[in-house]
Amino acid sequence: MKKSFIWVALATFLFVGCRATKVSADMDKAPATSLAQKTYNDATLKGWPHEGFKQNFPGLNLQEAYALLKGLTPKKVIVGVVDSGVDINHEDLKNVVWVNTKEIPDNGIDDDKNGYVDDVHGWNFLGNIAQENTEMTRIYKTKDKKNPDYANAKKEFDKETAETKKRKGYYEQLIQITEFADNNLRKITGKEVYTAKDIDAATKGKTFDAPTTEMIQFMKQLLADVSNSGDIKKELNDAIEYFDTKLKYHLNPDFSPRKTILKDNENDFTKKYYGNNNVIGPNTKDALHGTHVAGIIGAERNNGIGMNGVADNVLIMAVRAVPDGDEYDKDVALALRYAVDNGAKVINTSFGKAFSPHKEWVYDAIKYAASKDVLIVNAAGNDSQDIDVKDTYPNDEVNKKEISDNFLTVGALNYEYNKNLVASFSNYGKRNVDVFAPGVKIYSTTPENKYEFLQGTSMASPEVAGVAALLRSYFPSLSAAEVKKIIMESGVKVDMKVLVGEDDDEGKKRKEMNFADLSTTGTIVNAKNAVILAAKITKTKLSK
Repeated sequence: MKKSFIWVALATFLFVGCRATKVSADMDKAPATSLAQKTYNDATLKGWPHEGFKQNFPGLNLQEAYALLKGLTPKKVIVGVVDSGVDINHEDLKNVVWVNTKEIPDNGIDDDKNGYVDDVHGWNFLGNIAQENTEMTRIYKTKDKKNPDYANAKKEFDKETAETKKRKGYYEQLIQITEFADNNLRKITGKEVYTAKDIDAATKGKTFDAPTTEMIQFMKQLLADVSNSGDIKKELNDAIEYFDTKLKYHLNPDFSPRKTILKDNENDFTKKYYGNNNVIGPNTKDALHGTHVAGIIGAERNNGIGMNGVADNVLIMAVRAVPDGDEYDKDVALALRYAVDNGAKVINTSFGKAFSPHKEWVYDAIKYAASKDVLIVNAAGNDSQDIDVKDTYPNDEVNKKEISDNFLTVGALNYEYNKNLVASFSNYGKRNVDVFAPGVKIYSTTPENKYEFLQGTSMASPEVAGVAALLRSYFPSLSAAEVKKIIMESGVKVDMKVLVGEDDDEGKKRKEMNFADLSTTGTIVNAKNAVILAAKITKTKLSK
């Protein structure tokens, strides 16, 4: 994502093709100092990504964007969600799901002659695969020492396998300690499920022996980051399940579902018509990630249930290509092409990996999308690293040069406008990350009519994809490249030192960097500003 555009260097003008526009004085600007902290809880954080600095949040300021758009007539925009699958039956999504009107449902015939039979709502390139290896595992198990990635893949595989086993053992010990302490605290509080306040109330004015005092402090420390003792047990069990999954599937060289389930050769790009039309996937619960992403982009707005997506005139096209594990380059390339060929004008790609054996197929698909005027909004990744230094895929850079003008990469923000502004897990990069957007504590749709808070650059990317869809809906004359430039140039510049990365197990603390050095633009995406610039470029009159 290296940007050499002239307009980036200009503080007061945006050039899109031969059009230029002066930056409006009404545009949002970042506060010069940290914002006062609010009371952060589930209720106050449910809508924070759509709020702005007036509400003490570094969000999109979506409400003011919609106020400006009042009176304009939008057009429907199809957004491709290339992900783990989408629960298209969800109460907050079912009315915004794309329908392929050229296809007669479930007649077993490829009515539109696109090679995909009964692709009414999208396509599933994974078939009945749920879990997969990581890419480094796939490279490692070939034992092909001539592969230039083999040595590094083996090194990373050995390291991650050992670390996963170690962490699993740590959590197993932690569960044992927690269970022992919990038994005592349930007696002390008189409650099966208790909070830190319950402990304080039950222990106030009382004296306990040293072991019991330690248990009390231990449980209060764990409760500092969760609501109650039940949440502690759930998180610990979830952690064990996570590490078990990694060892059983992600890091297991003997696990090869591509051959046994899908029966497709990932190295043969001539075979393109595989998978099925079940865009949810074999298990509805495994569509968690994609359903959450879809909701962020376009959950039905103002319907009195659940939550509001960013964009109000979108149709979600579900393209399943991301398993629990690493995606295949072949599936990603074909998924992008499928979305483009079937009318998507924005595609969200909330996934990534460290190795990409057939990256050229993905690069070609990105360029194909550019040729068809389709914008791809991409998650920067959750490795707390500088991706100018360490590659993550997909990207749009070959030999440090950008291959297209339609690929926008997004880092993740925290909800606090202070030194903790950047999510600790978020990747960053002056060259390879374009902008930042909300990615911590994001509330959205999950399978079977549920809603949850999740976090990741996977959540930041669809926030921006939603803004892109909003612009393409209300300003349909704008090209994909123009929308990308508008989002980048209209963002709010932040002049602040922030913490990046995570504390490690060896005591190394998060480092401090200038926010301006973490991305190409040094900005936070702002929907209101983007609307103002889009209107000026297209000479559209906005509501006051």
